[in-house]
Amino acid sequence: MESIRKNNTLKELHLDKEAIATLSLAKEGILKPVDKLMDKKESEEIYKTHTYKGQFLPFPFILAPAGKRNKEVLKNAKKGEILKIVVNNKIKGYIEVDSVYKIDVKRRIKAIFGTDDESHPGVKDTLKRLGEYAISGKYDIEFDDIKNVKQKIANAKKLIGSQKTTAIMMAAKPLHRAHERLLRLTLEDTDLLVIFLLKPYKKDILSYEIRYKTLEYFVDNFLPKNRVIVVPFENTYIFAGYNNAVLDSLAAKNFGCSDIILGQNHSGIGIFYDHDRINSIMDKVEKSGINVEIVSEFVYCNQCKTLVSTKTCPHGKHHHISYHSPSILEILKAGLLPPAVLVRKEISAIILSELFKNRFKDLSNIYDSVMPGNGLLEEHSEKDFYIKLLELYQTTSLT
Repeated sequence: MESIRKNNTLKELHLDKEAIATLSLAKEGILKPVDKLMDKKESEEIYKTHTYKGQFLPFPFILAPAGKRNKEVLKNAKKGEILKIVVNNKIKGYIEVDSVYKIDVKRRIKAIFGTDDESHPGVKDTLKRLGEYAISGKYDIEFDDIKNVKQKIANAKKLIGSQKTTAIMMAAKPLHRAHERLLRLTLEDTDLLVIFLLKPYKKDILSYEIRYKTLEYFVDNFLPKNRVIVVPFENTYIFAGYNNAVLDSLAAKNFGCSDIILGQNHSGIGIFYDHDRINSIMDKVEKSGINVEIVSEFVYCNQCKTLVSTKTCPHGKHHHISYHSPSILEILKAGLLPPAVLVRKEISAIILSELFKNRFKDLSNIYDSVMPGNGLLEEHSEKDFYIKLLELYQTTSLT
């Protein structure tokens, strides 16, 4: 590899971070038995059988980068030739060409998403990054993020001697009360809980960093933190389709988890049509070699006066407050405090203080004017302000 690094005449493939993260997943064994870029023959076999080395695999693992420059490099690549892998003008690895072949772009898109309709946001985004030519061959890349997650989980398991390690894939967008209930219930029946916080590659108003901060706060203050770890999950495009429950389960197993919790609303749970018969996606998940538990939706019932499972509550939907994440996020994006029954006040305060930095011209004056205090002069952050404001909302004697 060192001699290769000194060769400045090598041709370049220009990829984005999402592509090398996906390559690293296979390199680090997270997609086992997938461990290489597949050639045309292997790809065709997977399209026909949806199986690779005895494991269900919904689509081939390939690299087909978009772009005129990449297309020319691939069209003219020779077997045995070494290509640089370049990300943002930095060399991040090398690939030895075994073969280059043309792919059916729409066929791949349909295998991932179940549709090739360009109005589908996932289809639209993936079409932009998918080229006509795929390359197979051995590769080496520099991307330690996934290796570090594997080590963190292994260290946590060893520290407490975990026999049962349970995974939950979460966006926590935002972290709400139903998430909290799910995490607590999971901890009752596991030694170690691994929260895989989804780390997408599109910019979002509620960034990964903000979501991590809220989860970290909740774990540190309200859970036995020696039994919970939060790690990033590289939520690349291959997990975006209707087979993502299978791929999530496969990844969790290969990260070292023995169990995985999937919500009944998890995308990919349900039924799909395959080989002229209706099959449950769970048939495929269970063959991945990890114990899977499907949990029902949690709601707040205004008759039960608490958070309940939709499977156990006898009251109708008209009595239920749903924890619909996009709607709660809309409230926060508008700069409003969601009711504490939806989101813990400290979590809302963290999010709003990050989304609306320096929102108030004279925060200290507002705070001292309308908030009760202990009589001492104190510095107050925007987070403190939102927490106290919600406490005022909950004052009931005049309402």
